[in-house]
Amino acid sequence: MSSSSSSPSVLLNTGVRMPLLGLGTYKLCGAEDVHRAVDAALAAGYRSFDTAAVYRNEADLGRALRELLPKYGLTREDVFITSKLGPKDQGERAMEGALRSLSELDLGYIDLYLIHWPGTQGLVVADQRNPGNRAQSWAALEELHGQGKLKAIGVSNYTPAHMRELMQSCKVPPALLQVEFHPRLCQAELRSVCEEHSVCFQAYSSLGKGELVTDPVVMEVAQECGRTPAQVLLRWAVQQGVPVLPKSSHPGRVEENARLFDFTLSDSNMDRLSALDCGHKYCWDASEVA
Repeated sequence: MSSSSSSPSVLLNTGVRMPLLGLGTYKLCGAEDVHRAVDAALAAGYRSFDTAAVYRNEADLGRALRELLPKYGLTREDVFITSKLGPKDQGERAMEGALRSLSELDLGYIDLYLIHWPGTQGLVVADQRNPGNRAQSWAALEELHGQGKLKAIGVSNYTPAHMRELMQSCKVPPALLQVEFHPRLCQAELRSVCEEHSVCFQAYSSLGKGELVTDPVVMEVAQECGRTPAQVLLRWAVQQGVPVLPKSSHPGRVEENARLFDFTLSDSNMDRLSALDCGHKYCWDASEVA
């Protein structure tokens, strides 16, 4: 974890740094909303933006960045863009899907491109074609990585079993795994697999779809720190070196979510939050995917 640049970052196994704080854009729809959120984020110091083919906002995000970067004296190289391959393109359509993301974003290259889901749209979770499709998708991402179009490649929503399968067969190891992570879902096994293979572990849904901001322990810690529950939940992750992707279209909240690096949670408060772990998932569960 480093804060040598303006925004604290983690070092990926590709040798590239990725900001610890990124703006999540799930459910951010329409050019106007995307533009407003990106404007607020750049103003608040965000330098990382996370999208996906299934979010249907890659083109709007790319356009907003091309329009707004000059306003903040920034260039394409100053921001880190993540996108993801949709489950409908898993397998033989992976190359086509990734090239479509590159074209929609229209930013020259993508800093990090992930396989969004270990399964395939249209196939049942236990379908034995899933492993072959994953391998085919990964080979396509490796090819585009070799061409410099995808600077780093990784996966999202993979289980420990999916991660081990990938590590055994890949030519290029994944740079990152993005999964649901918050005090009620501490993901110890996945974090240990990532550590073993030098894969960055990144959180999404840090607030548990908003449920955790009203958890009594979280509220108590927030009161003690003079911070919002959201800031406490995000700080709990970044203090462990885990990058986060808070999402909001509300400029005030975008700014508030960025104020994570001017306070520290005590060891006892970190432990109190981690003790909430009960393996609870608010989002997709990939444990049944073959």
